Amino acid sequence: MADVVTAAADAPAAPTAQRRGPTAGRRWSRYRVEVRVLGVLRWVVIVGLMLFTLFPFYYMVLLSVRDLSALLQDPARLWPALSEFTVSTYREVLTSTGSGGQGFLRFIANSGLIALGTVAVTLAFAISGAYAIARLRFPGRRNISVLFLAVYLFPSILLAVPLFVFFTRIGLRGSLAALVLVYVSQTVAVAIYMLRNYFQTVPASIEEAAAVDGAGRFTILRRITLPLAMPAILSNALFVFMIAWNEFLFALLFLVEDRSRWTVSLGLSQLAGSIEIPTTVLMAGSVILTLPIVVLFFATERLLTGGLTAGAEKG
Repeated sequence: MADVVTAAADAPAAPTAQRRGPTAGRRWSRYRVEVRVLGVLRWVVIVGLMLFTLFPFYYMVLLSVRDLSALLQDPARLWPALSEFTVSTYREVLTSTGSGGQGFLRFIANSGLIALGTVAVTLAFAISGAYAIARLRFPGRRNISVLFLAVYLFPSILLAVPLFVFFTRIGLRGSLAALVLVYVSQTVAVAIYMLRNYFQTVPASIEEAAAVDGAGRFTILRRITLPLAMPAILSNALFVFMIAWNEFLFALLFLVEDRSRWTVSLGLSQLAGSIEIPTTVLMAGSVILTLPIVVLFFATERLLTGGLTAGAEKG
């Protein structure tokens, strides 16, 4: 009997977790608590950011479709009745000035032509310049790429007066083509810098293999490099389009004398500066200015985030 008592005394004590049960430690472990807390906080932050981002746009759209009399009675209502909704504000904004509207349909066409022209000319210069800096070897190659970025750091207001005087002297002030050239001078530097960084990530061995097969430099660029660099090209195109679509300073300097050539930003400033324009009409113009950028972004989101270089080179 004494031997049994001694053996029991010498036996190691059972772990605390085992005495409390197999699930007690897992239930109150620090790791599980942190995972659950962070999981909840993640959705709280996501919902908070979505509300913070989308609520101003939602309220702007809401004001643009509410009847003016109902808006004056209760401007803070976030869920108006269906009877309060109207599209007359958009008709007034889009109708030509000869018919009593604001003529935004003409402004949209002008802004579209300017933005698309700026994108086309900027990418034509930026693709060739960025590819030359990324692939060709010449003295001062690194300094040139830094110089392109330094040019973009200067504020636009410094170039406003020289460009205004220059285009006035050559007789192009007031034309849409002159404004396209001004925007290209503002965007081509940063586009070259951004595309140069992406071209350097494209495997050079792919181009070397094509060169061995007899392809020339232009063929390599057109058939191999450009398809692989399409996400970067699309992101730069969207960036340039946004700048040209929303720009106001140079549009005011070059086009203010001729209303038929105004852009959307100029038309919106005219609405904002008039005390006779209702808030609903101003918000409708703001929606028209913002909506094309939002639609364009979501339409190209899949291509922007696609990794077209993944698996292009077998290791």
